[in-house]
Order: sequence, then C-alpha cells, then structure tokens
Amino acid sequence: MSRVVILGAGVMGSAFSLPLADAGCEVALVGTHLDRALIEGVRKDARHPKLNALLPQGVRAFHHEDLATVLDAGADLVVLGVSSAGVEWAIDRLQPLLSSVKPPILMLTKGLIDESGRLGIFPTRVEAALGCPVGGVGGPCIAGELAVRRHTGTVVSFDDPALIARVLTMLDAPYYHPRASTDLVGVEACAALKNFMALGIGAALGQLDISEPVDNKAQMHNHAAGLFNQALLELDHINGALGGDPATVRGLAGTGDLYVTVQGGRNSRMGRLLGAGWRYGRAKAERMAEDTVEGAELALSVGGTMLAMIGRGELDAARLPLSRAILRAVRDDEPFVVPWNDFAR
Repeated sequence: MSRVVILGAGVMGSAFSLPLADAGCEVALVGTHLDRALIEGVRKDARHPKLNALLPQGVRAFHHEDLATVLDAGADLVVLGVSSAGVEWAIDRLQPLLSSVKPPILMLTKGLIDESGRLGIFPTRVEAALGCPVGGVGGPCIAGELAVRRHTGTVVSFDDPALIARVLTMLDAPYYHPRASTDLVGVEACAALKNFMALGIGAALGQLDISEPVDNKAQMHNHAAGLFNQALLELDHINGALGGDPATVRGLAGTGDLYVTVQGGRNSRMGRLLGAGWRYGRAKAERMAEDTVEGAELALSVGGTMLAMIGRGELDAARLPLSRAILRAVRDDEPFVVPWNDFAR
C-alpha cells in the first residue's frame, strides 16, 4: 500500500484525496496554518466543510504541527495543495523534514514565477529548494465534482516517465482518468495561464449584462467564442516561448482546462465584472474581497515579467493583444476593452 501525504486541506487538496484513497493508498491530509477549521471539520464527521462532501475512511486529517510526525511514518508521494502564495511557506516547513529522504512531490498548486527576468514554473523552484523530483497535475478538474466522484480527466507530468507511471498507479480510481505527459513546462504554463485568460473570456457575460435587451433574447456566445479562440492562440505563443509542447495547449491541460474555467468560478466572475465596466480595484474590494482570483494574482505577480519579455522581443506584442488588455485592466486598473481589431485574422 502506497502512503501519500497531502499538504494543504483546501478544496482541491482535499478532493484529490478521493482518487488516492479509492485506489488503495493510505492518505494523510495535513492542513496549513489557515486550515484549522477545515481539519477539525473532517475529524468530526469526515465531511469537508467547504466541499460539503465526505472524505473516504482511508483519509486521516492532521494539523500542520503534526507534519513532522506524519512524514516520519514515511511517504511514497507528497502532494502540495497549498495556494501559490503558500508555496514558500510549504518549502520552509518541508525543507528540514526532507533532508535525508526525497519522496517525489506532485503539485496541485498553479502559477508562474519570475526566474531571472523570465517566466518560470513552480516545480523548478520547489525541486531546487527541496532536492526532490517535482511534477504537476493539469487539466480540467473542478474540486466539487471530483469530491463526489464525477468522471474527471487530467494530466500528470514529471520529467521521468517511470515516475509518472508509478504515480498513475496511485491514482487508479474508476472515475479518475489521468494522462501521462513529460511536458512539465507546458502543463504548468497552461494550468496557470488559463486562469489569466479566463478573465478576458469572462468579459463576454459582463458585456451582455450591460447591453440593451433585444427582442430575440440573443446571447453573446459568438463574442465569447472569439475571445476563447484568441486566448488559445496567445496561450500557444507564451507556451512556445517557455519551451512547452504545442500539443499540450491543444489537449486537456490547455483547451480542456480553459473550457472548464470559463464555465464559472472566480476568474470568470472577475472577468464578468471587468466586462460590465468595473475597474479591477473596485471589483476586488467591493465584490470579491474574500476571493483569491488566481488569474489576477498572476497578472500582479508576473505581469511585469511578461511585459519585460515583450520588451526584449522574447514574446511578440502583436500576438498578445488580449493578454496586454488584461494586464492593463489588472495592473494599471484601467477599463477592460476588448482589442478586436488587433486579434489574429
């Protein structure tokens, strides 16, 4: 029986415990310092308070103070389910505990980082800090659906194909359908940038909200489709500049994940507000103050890096009109305007 430690008891980290436990793994779910109420809820009756779903009997819940004891018992895999802002916290906690043993680490965390003035991926940072092989999960996966065992197709990526195969055996649940990929850069780039692109695509609903009613009740699906297409073209360009495989953008990690993300969720909700004419700062403060909007966080954290790469010619400004409009809306708090005339023809 494989033993898996999940660090981070938010909705995605906790939902990920289901396929692991259902595949026969022993799972230790360890909360961060922000997850105390969640862990207490799971300990009380196995029901996760935010997922409103029962976790399997094979999942044991621990507070972060117990992390050393949990890891001392051994781990065949460590799963990072912390937020992007929590990655450094996780590194600090894990570093002294993984000094002698080096289990593989699988990251659910999505985001990009600055690496010497260029866009980089979280697994590179974590591997350098901890000395463990680090991979990631991408693709369309809504935590609430996974928590009730709805069929879910994802992508698991490490540099080492043998390691991917080993992790896939730990996830062999009948409703969970992971694909293997050695394109770690592409999987991580798509996983992060789809949240960013969803801000622009979500604007279509905001435009509909403020448009004059029409007799035939026409929607704005054409509008959204045009934005979706441009987002994929720009995702492909950025992915290629980082060294990712173009096929990843066309698969579950790219197109599939973007499709799911624009159906709803925090990034699309923010995009809808931007499309309705809200400035980002006001929308965040008045309508989404308690929400982490991953796409906007990415724009704020590495938007300057993207612009620097454009300035050096490593990214082509002419191929990124939607991305630049999103950056202006979030970083500069300008009105979001769809640059239709600059889109690919």
